[in-house]
Amino acid sequence: MTMARIAAAAALALAGVALALPGAALSEEADNGHAPAIEAQNWSFAPPFGTYNRAQLQRGYRVYKEICANCHSMRLLSYRNLGEPGGPQFSEKAVETLAAQSQVSDGPNDKGEMFQRPARPADHFRSPYANEQAARLANRGALPPDLSVIAKAREGGADYIYALLTGYHKAPPDFKLTQGMYYNTAFPGHQIAMPPPLVDGVIPYTDGTKPTVDNYARDVSAYLMWAAEPKLEERHKLGARVMIFLLVFAVIMFFAKRAVWARLHRRDHHEAHTA
Repeated sequence: MTMARIAAAAALALAGVALALPGAALSEEADNGHAPAIEAQNWSFAPPFGTYNRAQLQRGYRVYKEICANCHSMRLLSYRNLGEPGGPQFSEKAVETLAAQSQVSDGPNDKGEMFQRPARPADHFRSPYANEQAARLANRGALPPDLSVIAKAREGGADYIYALLTGYHKAPPDFKLTQGMYYNTAFPGHQIAMPPPLVDGVIPYTDGTKPTVDNYARDVSAYLMWAAEPKLEERHKLGARVMIFLLVFAVIMFFAKRAVWARLHRRDHHEAHTA
C-alpha cells in the first residue's frame, strides 16, 4: 500500500465521528449560524427518469474498496449484488474475482475450529473489524458507521456525501478552529474530526477518467446512493408507466364525458322543442 493510501485510510478511520455522529464534532460555532453548504449536483440518477451510470458505479466501488472499506462495513450488501441489473453490473467472472480478494470467516470445520477462506459471491461484504469494540479501539472510541444505506440516512443523500468529501478548506482567519479539528463547509458548525480522506491520484482510473478528489467523491457518492437505492431504476420505470396510464385514462374519460353529455344535451334540446 502506498503512503498516499495509508494516509487516506488513516483519515477514513475517523469517519465515524463525521458520519455516525453528525453533532459530535460541533463546537460553539454551530450555535452562531454556521449552516452547512450543500449544493445540488447533476446526477444521472436524478428523478423522474434517471438511471445509474454503470462505469461510475464501478469506479465508485473501487474507491470504496480501496479507501472506505479500510474502516467502514457494508453489511447489507453481498458481492453478488455487484453483478445484478441496475447496479455496477460487473460480469459473473469479475464478481467472483472481486469476492475472492477478501477473506471471510467460516466454520466450524471437522475440528470445531473457525477458519478463513476466500469470499464467494453469496457472502456479505467483509467488515474491516471483528466487532464493535475492535472498531472503537482502532478509532479513538468512535464507531465508523456502516455505509450500506448512508445515502438515505443523511439529509441530502448523495449531495451531502459529495459535499462532505469535497468540503475541506482552510479555515477563514476569523474562524475559531478547535485543535485536532478540520474545517469543512458541508459539516454543521464547519468543524469536523475526520481529516480529508481523498487525495488526488491515490487510485488510478483505467477508463480515462481523471483521478481527482472531485471525481473520487462523485463516483463513491453515486455508488453509495445505489447501495441505498438498488431498485431506483425500477421505481422510475414503474412511475413512468403509471403516469402514461393515468394520462391515457384521463383522455379516455374526457372523451367519454363529452359523449355522455352530448347525448344528454341532444335529449334536452329535443324535449324542449317538442314540449
